Amino acid sequence: MAESNCDQVFESEEIERALQIWHSSPAPCSPLASSASNDDKLPLLPVSGKRNVLITSALPYVNNVPHLGNIIGSVLSADVFARYCRLRGYNAIYMCGTDEYGTATETKALEDGITPEELCEKYHKVHSEVYKWFNISFDKFGRTSTPEQTEITQKLFWQVYNNGYCFEDSVEQLFCQNCQRFLADRYVEGTCPLCGYDDARGDQCDKCNKLVNSTELKHPRCKLCKVQNSEQQTTIIIKPSKHIFLDLPKIEAKLKEWFQRTTESSSCCWTQTAKAISNAWLKEGLNARCISRDLKWGTPVPLEGFTDKVFYVWFDAPIGYFSITANYTKDWEKWWKNPEQVELFQFMAKDNVPFHGIVFPATLLAANDKYTIVNHLSGVEYLNYEDTKFSKSRGVGIFGNDAKDTDIPSDIWRFYLLFIRPETQDSSFSWDDLMVKNNSELLNNLGNFVNRALLFIKNNFDGVVPKIDLKDDDKHLITLINREVKTYIELLEKVKLRDAIKPILNIGRLGNQHIQACKPWLLIKGTDEEKSRSASVMALCANISALLSILLQPYTPDTCVNLQNQLNICQTTLDTEGLRQYLKEGHRLGTPTPLFKKLEQKKIDELKKRYAGASEKKQDVKPTKPIDEKCTVEELSKMIDEQGDKIRKLKLSGAEKSVVTAAVQILNDYKHRRAALTGEPVQVSGQRKSKK
Repeated sequence: MAESNCDQVFESEEIERALQIWHSSPAPCSPLASSASNDDKLPLLPVSGKRNVLITSALPYVNNVPHLGNIIGSVLSADVFARYCRLRGYNAIYMCGTDEYGTATETKALEDGITPEELCEKYHKVHSEVYKWFNISFDKFGRTSTPEQTEITQKLFWQVYNNGYCFEDSVEQLFCQNCQRFLADRYVEGTCPLCGYDDARGDQCDKCNKLVNSTELKHPRCKLCKVQNSEQQTTIIIKPSKHIFLDLPKIEAKLKEWFQRTTESSSCCWTQTAKAISNAWLKEGLNARCISRDLKWGTPVPLEGFTDKVFYVWFDAPIGYFSITANYTKDWEKWWKNPEQVELFQFMAKDNVPFHGIVFPATLLAANDKYTIVNHLSGVEYLNYEDTKFSKSRGVGIFGNDAKDTDIPSDIWRFYLLFIRPETQDSSFSWDDLMVKNNSELLNNLGNFVNRALLFIKNNFDGVVPKIDLKDDDKHLITLINREVKTYIELLEKVKLRDAIKPILNIGRLGNQHIQACKPWLLIKGTDEEKSRSASVMALCANISALLSILLQPYTPDTCVNLQNQLNICQTTLDTEGLRQYLKEGHRLGTPTPLFKKLEQKKIDELKKRYAGASEKKQDVKPTKPIDEKCTVEELSKMIDEQGDKIRKLKLSGAEKSVVTAAVQILNDYKHRRAALTGEPVQVSGQRKSKK
């Protein structure tokens, strides 16, 4: 056994294995992957013998601008996983596009006084620009209002219909006498009959997540003319209309068998949220669902007697994954009718789970044509804005097109949104927390470590990597880093995107602690032996920086490119075993520059005010005294005690939750800074202790 000075214990075999990995050659170089689009590349097709990964994110509605919750809930999460898969050398593609049919589009077009086609053209461009700025690396970002969508949807419908899983029935439907038209689900709002929520939609309640029929709503309101039934006048009446139904009870047994087999697999990556919502549906028993609507804008129903109707958006929209892939490659069926060779990962917020976890799989099972059905469903909770909801109309919150106007780089947004990804419960975006995470985790941890290493080599060795002579402490450090790499891979294989950030940050802390312990700035002034030791320490840290540039790629792709340019290296695939010597003796580095910039409290206060909304009255946390970069452990300990007292006073005074949360985040920042100096584990405040 060998024991390091940081109380970590290693088996000699583990150290020996770490050294073997260190001395082995890195993987071959590949092009740097920061591009937000892969549309210009040749289409990828499944390859026999390789891991073929098909990735989708819930198709964003085309009728609005996505806010931060929309972005982290689907497209950004899927992008991180897609980048990770490419980093591992998997044969992976990422398909997405705007969901353009249905009532929501018709409603918005009517409000704006334009045609649905014009609306889709306008907002498809808006979405494309937002995702490009966020560096979302789609292989194809398409749209559902295409000829391919009509062709594939109608073909799939005929398969389901001819297999006996559809039936016709008359539907009691809301009809607005003021508008003289049937009211599709999205044209109706009212009180949920199940939970009493006042703003339930005509097809689903956003509060209790239950599907409802529009005729069941209490006090229905027409969204077109804004008229509500009153005691004096009944404007909205119920009239019969003939429609087509998907016979979910008939396919329920097959669906349950598929669900159990899929979610109980040892490789299952369904989130607990996705499993719980889908399981609840199955336990309650499935009801037949109407799949046609009295609308103009949509995929036409091809069945005689129903040609004046279109398909319901939640029958039609998931087929958009097929049609978008068909616009990517004419051989789209090699991805979507190949369950033996293709793994399907789908990303979405919890409101989309019933359709992707129950309704669409049931449809594909009913079609019985060997479709690729979701293997791994990553459904997450909601992201709120400072403990309230995002609202475009009230000017509350950050929307995709606002983020670039803040002058905060897209990588910072990506990192922070993934750091607070609502994987198990709702989470909140906080400006103060964004500042803390940027300044503590990115600037003071990762950025500080990398810059110290590269600047030291530039200033003392003319930017040329010196010889590395590994001592016991170095070997222990490499072994610890390899453990973090293993954890990183294990977490990302399970689609634990938020948790996989921690090993990256831990590597930065380990590197900073190694520099602090070895004190190369003193050694460089000493004997020849001490100078050689300082060279070895910082050359090792430069190699750790190279590893960080790879691990960061899925999360902060622009930073990855910047760092690899400073290191004068190119991208490699991710080694599954650990740290290798990427930078040999004699390798010339590029020009070191800071990776991150400090976010100042003044700027954060300005942004909070800008996006708070005219009607919002929020308490702000008073600006905290900035931490001096040369703070001692004793000074930080005093600041921790003072901040703890401040939090206790806030709680006693009944301060808003967001104010207390922001103060706790500042306290944790102080603790992280102290831990970086002492090497001790961080005791984070504000987290509930698990019950034993």
